[in-house]
Amino acid sequence: MRKPSEFIVFPLDVPDRDEAMRYVTLLKDHIGLFKVGLELFISEGPAILDTIHDIAGRKVFLDLKLHDIPVTMTRAFLAASRHQPVFVTVHCDQGEGVFSEVGQDNPGRTRLLAITLLTSLHREDLKRLGYTQELIDDLSRLVLLKARLAKEAGCHGVVCSGHEVAMIRSALGWELLVVTPGIRPAWATVGKDDQKRIVTPAAAVENGADYVVIGRPIRDARDPLDAAKRVADEIAGVLS
Repeated sequence: MRKPSEFIVFPLDVPDRDEAMRYVTLLKDHIGLFKVGLELFISEGPAILDTIHDIAGRKVFLDLKLHDIPVTMTRAFLAASRHQPVFVTVHCDQGEGVFSEVGQDNPGRTRLLAITLLTSLHREDLKRLGYTQELIDDLSRLVLLKARLAKEAGCHGVVCSGHEVAMIRSALGWELLVVTPGIRPAWATVGKDDQKRIVTPAAAVENGADYVVIGRPIRDARDPLDAAKRVADEIAGVLS
């Protein structure tokens, strides 16, 4: 059985290596993965992935949200996998097994996660983007559609809010990995929060999430290490 702390993904949403390494050193034994997003990756380049590995072991989640034609995304994914991240994220707009072969045969045995619907988006945002009213009225239907496309494309898992985890498990089973951002413990206070569809760590895991992404509640806490331990304790209560 996995340890409660192994469910936690901590995003390194910081501008440079020094700040990132401060959190990696502090939290390496108390979280499952460190998520490297666009800001840190563009600032420091692929070398930051190797540095994290040297300190924490193979605990990198590379969140680049690749979005391009399939051949370009495939080549970018293969380039990233040489640095052996556990996951790389993509936007997947088509099925047809476009990632089946590359997802199973890559240098780092890296797995592909498809973004379903960003947790910062809400109905008004989707309306402005041109989605039909039918899908806007039923966000779960839109998320499930994108999850099906991801599975058909050969992705290993999806990223979705905690509100859709149980639905995806019911419709698509336990073969797909499910990673849930927009996590807010009940005890956390986050100012100017851009996350709209949020759930607690316990609720996400109870619904079937394999990983929960928790940033500001840990990073902005007076004691980040204690905050990470509190999240793990909450998850442990569900697992037991």
